[in-house]
Amino acid sequence: MSEAPHGTGRGATGGASHGSSLSLSGNLRREARIIGLLFASMSSVVGSGWLFGSFHAAKIAGPLAIWSWIVGGIIIMLIALTFAELASMFPRSGALVHMSHASHGDGLGRIWAWMLFLCYVPVPPVEAEAVVTYAQNYLPYFIQPHSGGLLNATGFAVCAVLLGIFAVLNLLAVRLLLDTNTIITWWKLLVPAITVIGLVAASTHWGVMAADPGGYRVTGIFTALPAAGIVFSYLGFRTAIDLGGESANPHRDIPLAVIGSVLLSIILYIGLQSAFLLALRPGDLAHGWANLSFTGQLGPFAGLATVLGLGWLAALLYIDAYISPGGTGLIYVTGGARILYGVGDMRAGPRWLMLLNRARAPWASVALIWVVGVLFLLPFPAWQLMVNYITSTTVLSYGLGPVALLVMRRNVPGMYRPFRLWGANVLAPLAFICSNLIIEWSGFKTNSFLFGLVTVGFVCYALYYHLVARRSAADFGWSNIAWLFLWFGGMWMLSALAGIGGGYHVIGFWEAVVLVALWSLVVMYVAVRTALTPRETEEIMARMDERPQPGV
Repeated sequence: MSEAPHGTGRGATGGASHGSSLSLSGNLRREARIIGLLFASMSSVVGSGWLFGSFHAAKIAGPLAIWSWIVGGIIIMLIALTFAELASMFPRSGALVHMSHASHGDGLGRIWAWMLFLCYVPVPPVEAEAVVTYAQNYLPYFIQPHSGGLLNATGFAVCAVLLGIFAVLNLLAVRLLLDTNTIITWWKLLVPAITVIGLVAASTHWGVMAADPGGYRVTGIFTALPAAGIVFSYLGFRTAIDLGGESANPHRDIPLAVIGSVLLSIILYIGLQSAFLLALRPGDLAHGWANLSFTGQLGPFAGLATVLGLGWLAALLYIDAYISPGGTGLIYVTGGARILYGVGDMRAGPRWLMLLNRARAPWASVALIWVVGVLFLLPFPAWQLMVNYITSTTVLSYGLGPVALLVMRRNVPGMYRPFRLWGANVLAPLAFICSNLIIEWSGFKTNSFLFGLVTVGFVCYALYYHLVARRSAADFGWSNIAWLFLWFGGMWMLSALAGIGGGYHVIGFWEAVVLVALWSLVVMYVAVRTALTPRETEEIMARMDERPQPGV
């Protein structure tokens, strides 16, 4: 392919074909600019994770929790860098859906589209759970007593209403939505910064970080990544990618927003964890790090502020407990709706997912996000329960990014790349290994649920494709997706053999790390070898470009 910019301005969202009853679907507005995209990602990053993550990380890793945030930030940056290059090549709404189509064909694209949906849809409900959990400190009506944060019937109903509010706000025009989100994000960045300064200034027991040295292990640095919500807290960088079809200058702004949001969040979270640890008192650790306890711990930062006599900061944090999770829930409905829009665009799902209202917002996709989000509250009625699932399934979906990057480098080497990742042949496999390590550290119980859900979904889709739609095996693309069985099956077995989260302790922690790394390289090799040919990728990219330009 030539060096001319590929898809610049044309087909960035992939509207409906000519003559379709969904003609409005080609008219998403390109009004999002660099600050709006950066703040959309930052709003997704600074949600409930900062309110709870430091507390749960300290219980698992003690003072080494600071290193958990550093390691987590490095891992997410590796993954984000692969997506930064891919995003500049696919400046389209629901871009994550289109990447898999271009690398491995329609079969994988359809499967991955629905996997991405399963990643996005639980985030708004987990943010709603965060709101009611914090509110439990002064409105004790939402959580079951002595349950570890499980919702009761009232809490469930309030979460459903909050999800409805997120959905209604997403029916606004994207520019108005992002302008509103920019204002909210300034607040969301300011309050954590004030919290760090306030807690550090009021702390008098700095030696507590050396307490109970036998109460934690170095391995806690890594197991805390999924279990404490650390990786979950960083995952919002992808929102700028989802809004690619509504970006005014996608080739430049999307990579800047992706990388910038990860860098800012690393600095913020390290500061918050440090402030949390310094604010603890010796009495809070009377029973060790694993049993860390203090008054108001359902709202950890607000509870510490109250103990330290910072009533004004506690009040500010209780207010922010509505705004930070609420802003993140709002923007994840936005991103998830764009993923569903891409699902409809690539015919991985019904075309009505592309229906737009007068503000050119995908109202049908927003409605589906709300319905399924409410259903997700049933099996995961507590913040930490849902966070572990979200981390594992999202990182699984991100694992395709490094694979797709290497395939696109091979298949379309001359394609226009405003951002080109240096050392991709090394960094992409490393990012894939890190993705699989996060899955391994999520634990056997979580991974059994995850892979079980994926398996059921895959079987249902395959039966529909062959028996109902009566499409051929060649059209399904079995030869391009067989590597998924190696990947998922191998990761499930390695998770079972390890001793994390219900595993059988057959292999030790570091042995599992080595085996996961080796298996990742095997899977990546097979995945690249079974990808589309250069000609097939070029044909798919050409079809994407043939779709009408947004707003025309």
